[in-house]
Amino acid sequence: MKPNHLSSWRRLAREGKLVVPDLPGAEFVPAVLEPPPASVEEDAGARAAVEIIHGGTTIRLDASASPDRIAGIVRALGRGL
Repeated sequence: MKPNHLSSWRRLAREGKLVVPDLPGAEFVPAVLEPPPASVEEDAGARAAVEIIHGGTTIRLDASASPDRIAGIVRALGRGL
């Protein structure tokens, strides 16, 4: 849930436009807002490399290698190139 969702619901409730169905046994739970997780760019030290092992050959790629690049290498290894 994003903070703007809660703000929108609160505004609608203040305006009397939020209709909450009366469901037997339904209860409200507290909403807990937590800071967003650190982005991948902020934690560059945690970036793992991609490692492709084929026979006695190991190819290490930076974690930023595109899926197309990785797939191309795997296809080339499968053809024996």
